[in-house]
Amino acid sequence: MNEPHVFGLARSVAHHFSKLPCDSLCLIEGLGVEGDAHAGVTVQHLSRIKQDPDQPNLRQVHLIHAELLDNLVEHGYVLAPGALGENVTTRGIDLLALHEGTRLHIGEAVIRVTGLRNPCRQIDDFMPGLLKHMIEKRADGSLNRKCGVMAVVEHGGEIAVGAPIRIEEPAGPRRRLEPV
Repeated sequence: MNEPHVFGLARSVAHHFSKLPCDSLCLIEGLGVEGDAHAGVTVQHLSRIKQDPDQPNLRQVHLIHAELLDNLVEHGYVLAPGALGENVTTRGIDLLALHEGTRLHIGEAVIRVTGLRNPCRQIDDFMPGLLKHMIEKRADGSLNRKCGVMAVVEHGGEIAVGAPIRIEEPAGPRRRLEPV
């Protein structure tokens, strides 16, 4: 299957680093993944709640490209979908090249990309040495964060492993993704 599609799905009812694989998810408009600890109108990530519990939740759905997992095997890390805390593992999409506001149509659902996941030290707590493969320093000194993107649910619905993904670029000027 060369077309963009869902390679894996995962969720966790508790705030664990990894999420448990599943065959389908129900996305709820304005909230996120049903039954996932990060679902909510306001921020649900524990470190961000401490900063400002009333900030909007721009991290309702976490997506990682399966190609990253493929690359990590070359460095000795074998990871299944959900291991890095993502809800949706994609194949056939360069997630990191998407623009802010890009809509992904998956099954009945539509999610809008809000920004990059900012890899943190918890990745090394999970697997020592893994963090250095999630962040690269570019020649200009900027950082290339490779640990996926975050999105919000604009239209809810069921999504399943194998579902095709249609990409809808935002209208107007394109903005590069920044960490959220």
